[in-house]
Amino acid sequence: MIASIRAAFLILSLFLSAASALALDAPAANSSPIERRVGGATLDEMVSQALATNPELEASEARWQAFVARARGAGTLEDPMVMIGIQNVVIRDPLNFRRDPMTSKVIGVSQMLPYPGKRALEREAASLEAESYRWIHEERRLELARMVRETWFQLYYIERSLETLEDNLAAIDDIILLTETMYGVGGGIQQDVFKAHLERSKMIDMQIMLQRQRTATLAALNALAYRPADTPVDIPASIELSALPLDAADLEEHAQANRPLLRSLRAQISRGEAMQRLAQRERFPDFTVSIEYMQREPTMGEMGDDMYSLGLSFNLPIQRQRRHAMVAEAGSDIRMGGAELNETRNAIRAGVAELLARIEEGSRRVELYRDAILPQAELSLESATSAYQVGRADFMTLLDSQMTLFNYEQAFHEAVAEHEMAVAQLEALVGGF
Repeated sequence: MIASIRAAFLILSLFLSAASALALDAPAANSSPIERRVGGATLDEMVSQALATNPELEASEARWQAFVARARGAGTLEDPMVMIGIQNVVIRDPLNFRRDPMTSKVIGVSQMLPYPGKRALEREAASLEAESYRWIHEERRLELARMVRETWFQLYYIERSLETLEDNLAAIDDIILLTETMYGVGGGIQQDVFKAHLERSKMIDMQIMLQRQRTATLAALNALAYRPADTPVDIPASIELSALPLDAADLEEHAQANRPLLRSLRAQISRGEAMQRLAQRERFPDFTVSIEYMQREPTMGEMGDDMYSLGLSFNLPIQRQRRHAMVAEAGSDIRMGGAELNETRNAIRAGVAELLARIEEGSRRVELYRDAILPQAELSLESATSAYQVGRADFMTLLDSQMTLFNYEQAFHEAVAEHEMAVAQLEALVGGF
């Protein structure tokens, strides 16, 4: 009798193994498949669209252009002043311009001329300020590209996790069927059936959480490109790890020459130096040149000759405290810019070292999972399945092997995504590759 039951169970086990192989190509009917969107934008297309349409980036560009326009008007002369009036009119006869020979109608023009060199320094300072905002805009472009890439790789991890979860749900369904069958023929215990269903419910809970994360991450990615939240993107089934074109020393040197933030800080320092030289020239006066024409009416037989006058006036720069404060302010701006520049350089050096370590760690982890851990976990699961089918292993060994493979597959996709996100962060840190 026992031999007959054993033979029947072996036949059933072979049938279940064939069913399990077929389940790898089609999800189980009672699992919850994830909708796959196709035909969406690729990563490069998402980056290009974000750089073209992101509202914050447009605002940054408009701010830069505003300072460019302001720089065009810097250092220009003030508008000339026009003076119209009458002089020496007799009060007793205010409308009679012939009463007194000194009465005249006057028209004049005056122009303020800054001390030589001030206008050039104003233009230089304004141009450097506009240049600093240009590099701030370029820095924002770099950061936006980094954010798109990071979010895209987060979405890649979620998609691959959902795909792995679907495959493991199908495998759990096969285990449940096998366990129920063995329990039905007396080869297992009811607790194993309950445990298998519990593990499946936990995976469904994880699936619900990942679906929520997918919706939120897709919306965040589309928001960066100023697109509707549910616009699809093209997430590939696998990606190759990015290779670094430079070593640590070259990356630091590249960052010093190309990082937009460093260029912006250098422009701010140069602007501070120009403003300091301009403040020092405030010790010298500005001049106002004027010319007036006086028209006189003939009186008492006199011809009433017309007259003109020329004038030169200038301010007295005696308020030294205000001018000393201007020089001190410019000096503080220079020191602040220099400190921020050194701080940024230091952060770049530390960031390059940290990210290179993370990239190296991620590359080794991906290689370890792909070439050693995952194949070993798959072999362990195959062995546990075969042993369980013939009664040489308990249910917990089989279930533990299945969950171990699932966890390692999740860790593999996470390692790939983290490696690529670290590369994206490094690219932004050094100003692009």
